[in-house]
Amino acid sequence: MCKSMGFTNCFGAFDSCKEKTEAEAKGIVTNNVKLFSYNSLRSATRHFHPSNRIGRGGFGVVYKGVLRDGTEVAIKTLSAESKQGNNEFLTEINMISRTRHANLVQLIGCCIEDANRILVYEYLENGSLASALLGSKSNVYLDWPKRAVICMGTASGLAFLHEEAKPHIVHRDIKASNVLLDKDFNPKIGDFGLAKLFPDNVTHVSTRVAGTIGYLAPEYAVLAQLTKKADVYSFGVLLLEIISGKSSSKAAFGEELLVLLEWAWKLRNEGRILEIVDPDLIEYPRDQLTRFITVALFCTQSASQRRPDMKQVVTMLSKDVVLNDSLLTEPGVYRPRTSQISDDGSLHIASSSQLSKGKQLANPLSTSTQFDSHQSITESEMIPR
Repeated sequence: MCKSMGFTNCFGAFDSCKEKTEAEAKGIVTNNVKLFSYNSLRSATRHFHPSNRIGRGGFGVVYKGVLRDGTEVAIKTLSAESKQGNNEFLTEINMISRTRHANLVQLIGCCIEDANRILVYEYLENGSLASALLGSKSNVYLDWPKRAVICMGTASGLAFLHEEAKPHIVHRDIKASNVLLDKDFNPKIGDFGLAKLFPDNVTHVSTRVAGTIGYLAPEYAVLAQLTKKADVYSFGVLLLEIISGKSSSKAAFGEELLVLLEWAWKLRNEGRILEIVDPDLIEYPRDQLTRFITVALFCTQSASQRRPDMKQVVTMLSKDVVLNDSLLTEPGVYRPRTSQISDDGSLHIASSSQLSKGKQLANPLSTSTQFDSHQSITESEMIPR
């Protein structure tokens, strides 16, 4: 802390003399980023007390905090060491903070002090979608209108990351726990852009496949092919979770113990697709639910080229259109070995150089591995006019 300034003044954006001088000397633009001292964040979380803990992800533990001005925030203590120096780290954080959209969690600031790397986000009152929808102790009831808003808002946020953010961002870990809900149950995507901050061997990056079972696109798991279409696949799985109220990584269906995506495909082929709908949903528009499920199946096709992009997904969800489901092809499902799954459900497997050989994995897919065997299809084909 700056000895010439009191504790109060050191709380906030560049109020430390040392920090401000270094930042200015290095030419970092810091208009959007607040620098918090470690002591101020420790105080805001009551010394990172376990009772303030509200989540844990691949990047670290999240605590609820209250700043000295009474503002509630979510404080993420990053568990991995950044591969970058303070200057480069702060530059990336500044870029993330400028990526603003109604359906993205807003980064307020950070702490870079000694070995500590901490991010400060806006606090969202209704927690994660995983807790609200899939949590066993959830007291939240999500009717279909709320779920439809969550589906469309998440699609809109992801389309922004893919097409409008500068530079474009592939999220790499779209899942229910990374979608947060505000007081009105509007969705906001969290943890976007963080993969660039950490070494390849500790987080979600293209040279090491690490993700969450049930959401992982097969071409990414087997061949380490990370593109926007891997996010599209994960979103399709998330759609099915929102509709069914079931976890893609924990629930099993039928005598064959199928995963959620396989179950949806089976029901679709048997003309029973609406049987996947959450029994808690008493009233819902059948046509819209059917369309949303069909969109999910378009997103999760084995051949990544046949999946729509996220802008097309937004159109398919937001407009009352009839989809040409005769173009649907079977989804791809990745099945890892048990030894590759960690206790928190995350996946850790070989490096991309090993994966590209495709020989270390025994029967990793429940469907064809010919990812590139189909030509891409256009929006006009999916939505006939």
